[in-house]
Amino acid sequence: MRLFTTNDPDDASPSLWGWAVQVATSVGLAGMLCCVAPAVLFGAGLMGGIYAISFANAFYAPDGSAGLGAWALRGVAVLVGLYGVWRYRRRQAQCSIDPARKRRNLALLVGLVAVLGTGAYLTFEALTAWYFDAYVVPAQQAEYEALSGE
Repeated sequence: MRLFTTNDPDDASPSLWGWAVQVATSVGLAGMLCCVAPAVLFGAGLMGGIYAISFANAFYAPDGSAGLGAWALRGVAVLVGLYGVWRYRRRQAQCSIDPARKRRNLALLVGLVAVLGTGAYLTFEALTAWYFDAYVVPAQQAEYEALSGE
């Protein structure tokens, strides 16, 4: 996928869909970094089950609801989305397209980033929840059993 469509080497106008997908994916990852990072590190064998769950739990309250860390990551995700929209607007301002089209593209981008970013966040949340239940929790329980058996 190309981020920029170029007709003239001096005029690089941003691709609306490419930009929106990349920003939305970044938004989703930033919002779910608390769970995606330990899942990836556990899957790569760089982190054990006990540490992966304790890392993820550090972002949540003892009752399982979102804690300060989870809300901070969600705030970072919003900032990533705003930065992506701002960068698109700056790139688009360099192009020679009419102002009405620029406003329409910007409105479309904001809507796409909001919808696709929320979808990416919810998808990462569902996938990491499944992965933790299927792989990390059993490994954590095995590690606890091995530690208590010593």
